[in-house]
Amino acid sequence: MEIEIRDNGAGMSDEVCSKIFEPFFTTKEVGKGSGQGLAITHDIVTNKHHGEIAVESVVGEGTAFFIRLPINTAKTAA
Repeated sequence: MEIEIRDNGAGMSDEVCSKIFEPFFTTKEVGKGSGQGLAITHDIVTNKHHGEIAVESVVGEGTAFFIRLPINTAKTAA
């Protein structure tokens, strides 16, 4: 399954995009963000659900996140 989340905001540079999943990375002012949100999201998607998360962004046009999760088609016993 793929979930796409897109906006038409300011976008991010390639340099920022390459760091957004790193713990404690933030572009916000000191005291305004911990830099943990996307690092935690990445951990949950990739390690807990064995999925993938990716970002595409164009400065001045917006950003898109793609979350890909495997679908378990095996039936569970009742």
